[in-house]
Amino acid sequence: MNATVWNSPWIKFQYFLAGCLLLLVISGCALSPCESDPACTRVLFIGNSYTYVNDLPAMLVKLASSGGHRLETGMAAEGGWSLSDHLKAPTSLQQISSKKWNYVVLQEQSQLPANQYARDQQMIPSVGNLVTQITASGAKPVLFVTWGHRDGWPDNGMPEYEGMQLALNYAYLTAGKQFGTILSPVGYAWLALQRRQPKVDLWQADGSHPNIQGTYLAACVFYASLYQQSPLGLSYKAGLTTEEATLLQQTAADIVLNNTKKWNLH
Repeated sequence: MNATVWNSPWIKFQYFLAGCLLLLVISGCALSPCESDPACTRVLFIGNSYTYVNDLPAMLVKLASSGGHRLETGMAAEGGWSLSDHLKAPTSLQQISSKKWNYVVLQEQSQLPANQYARDQQMIPSVGNLVTQITASGAKPVLFVTWGHRDGWPDNGMPEYEGMQLALNYAYLTAGKQFGTILSPVGYAWLALQRRQPKVDLWQADGSHPNIQGTYLAACVFYASLYQQSPLGLSYKAGLTTEEATLLQQTAADIVLNNTKKWNLH
């Protein structure tokens, strides 16, 4: 199960934006409010620590800005939560109807989709329920295809990263086809990069959560998915070197823009 990697309230306080609820649940934080700007895109993220570690939504806002786009994000996330947990949480459901979001991103717990029984009995029904609520609100649902653990999931018969990643990819692709939702293929981009350059480390020391490079790659994939534009050459690099950022930008562009039908981007 996912677990938050930060236990210090002081670190949490520094990490989150002032004025937002500073607990394990991150809910209601709005970055770069659009107000009434019709050119601004509004995206709500629903997930857990895979979304809030390194603040993926904030990184995406900065990346979008460097590409000339206005973006507002909201987030409802708690460490270790599954989508079924969010279905039981009034605060998460209230977020969906709190404003006119263009997109609502759904990120499932990190291991659950890789287990066939949990995928079929828990993930798929939860996605279906949330997709119904999201579309009723006027927003488009987006599935956040997550990455596998660096050492796989041995207890579930997946002793290596790639086996777990392939199971995750299949689960999200299956859900996307079943409900006609957009996919942001972050996990596919991680797999492509690991196959090409296995020495590039995208994980923190725990082998589960993303380091800055991992989150930046995720942000680049979301940029390409939401705007259907390449992030290659964008000036925002999240503190990475130009060489590092360019590799991640190019990987995201290749995965997303060469397979737009597969991700339901048309």
